[in-house]
Amino acid sequence: MSKHILYLAAGSGRRFGSNKLLYNWKGKSLYRYGLDMLADLVQRREDCTLTVVSSYLEIREMAAALGARVVDSPESDKGLSFTIKSAIQALDGFAPEDFLLFAVADQPWLGAGTVSRLLDAARPGLLAATAAWGDRVGNPTLFSAELIPRLLDLTGDRGGRAVLEACGERCQRIQVDTPRELEDVDTRQALEENGSEA
Repeated sequence: MSKHILYLAAGSGRRFGSNKLLYNWKGKSLYRYGLDMLADLVQRREDCTLTVVSSYLEIREMAAALGARVVDSPESDKGLSFTIKSAIQALDGFAPEDFLLFAVADQPWLGAGTVSRLLDAARPGLLAATAAWGDRVGNPTLFSAELIPRLLDLTGDRGGRAVLEACGERCQRIQVDTPRELEDVDTRQALEENGSEA
């Protein structure tokens, strides 16, 4: 069983007022919080790989320097589904028992413990898993390779949430340590209000 972490770092964030992923927050670009955490996690585990999907050269170069596979995604401005497809199509095939974990680059408070628990949830019979705080669900998300055809069928700005919901009881909720881990950054105000520490 292989577990493929796919870090989606292609959106610019129109509501943010500038490219939020490249926004310098507390000494480093916003995307680096998730990327650094995931790169370190992959180095400590033998069961997963890291692929970074981005339309931005700076992000791709940094990801490559950290040992990640890098994928350009020039059509990401057309919607999230294009980024997801670029990620899946860049990998070298799948076995039926493999899993894909999608993480997004605008969650600077996401912890390695949550990602590890999602990866550890992968097992035969599980279709999907999602990070959650009580009944509230969010990213990251884990998908069995069985669901790849459904993910490739996504269109426009649709992400994998509809695919997850269709899994019903075969989608497991993995609880995060704090609700802040689920927060994504849409505006500069939200970035500053949601916590003083990364």
